[in-house]
Amino acid sequence: MYDLIIIGGGPAGAAAGVYAARKQLKSLLITKEWGGQSIDSPEIQNWIGTVAVSGGDLAKQLKEHVEAYKGEVVEVRDGICASMVEKSDNGFVVKTDDGKTEQARAILICSGAHRRRLPVEGADTFEHKGLTYCASCDGPLFSGQDVAVIGGGNAGFETAAQLLAYTKSVTLLHRGEQYKADPITVKKVLAHPNMTGILNANTTEIVGEKFVKGLKYTDSKSGEEKELAVSGVFVEIGLVPNTDFVKDLLELDAIGRIKVDGKNQQAILKSHTTQEVGDARRGESAEEGVEESTKPEAQGPHNEADVVSCGVWAAGDCTDELYHQNNIAAGDAVKALEDIYTNLKTR
Repeated sequence: MYDLIIIGGGPAGAAAGVYAARKQLKSLLITKEWGGQSIDSPEIQNWIGTVAVSGGDLAKQLKEHVEAYKGEVVEVRDGICASMVEKSDNGFVVKTDDGKTEQARAILICSGAHRRRLPVEGADTFEHKGLTYCASCDGPLFSGQDVAVIGGGNAGFETAAQLLAYTKSVTLLHRGEQYKADPITVKKVLAHPNMTGILNANTTEIVGEKFVKGLKYTDSKSGEEKELAVSGVFVEIGLVPNTDFVKDLLELDAIGRIKVDGKNQQAILKSHTTQEVGDARRGESAEEGVEESTKPEAQGPHNEADVVSCGVWAAGDCTDELYHQNNIAAGDAVKALEDIYTNLKTR
């Protein structure tokens, strides 16, 4: 049995693998591929410690860093996915898509998310040729150019605001009658002189030759077909967390992200009812000789994890944390590893 199984090979999973090795936790890292969402990016300019690195090179660096400890206490199995995680008497059972089963005392899920892809003609053809799903990665490459953002939620407007810093103009297209972003954000971004918003715009095609030259959309009110000349298209129509394999085990939010305590990245088992948590809190108070009424309330969105360690942690884009970036994912994984180590060594 392993002390820890880490699921995922992006920045979060790799950071966890390195820290697990240095803390001498007998660990298994499972990943389909290395690098996470950034694997396809031609140039990443915000990975701390490097001025610029391609997604492919970043993935290689992450793999090499973890595998520098391979054979000591960390085992790596890449090219496979976790298909299910279940609670067992001694910890947890992880089933993989190659038919194998592994056991561990603790689980750290760093499975990430994948961006909801734009399902229109030309989107696949012009990906990385003007169409991108990552403004933080690729936005500066479009300095001084006219670009479009597809998506009317907070992510779409945040992307537009970021792009306004260096592009010539930004046009945001949303297929609905009203933007889904916070009203104050909408008002602030649309007030910029180089910003245009178009409602009822149903994107139908990305057009170009070797690179993007524009997009076509239909006005859902009038039925009129229109074309917009841009050299860049940024798609922000949502993320899909890779959490289907733990949907029966953990508490997820409405869009499938793992609910975690931001202080320690602990997840919540579906079996951890409010009554169980309350019982645990009272037991802890009694042991310490402190009356329950005098104990300070735990702070944070998921107080249960402060009282009861469920044995599962999560970090990165598969969680309900507010912000998602490579550097944040790595930091959250390190935070989780510190908490995992403390829990395993004090059981």
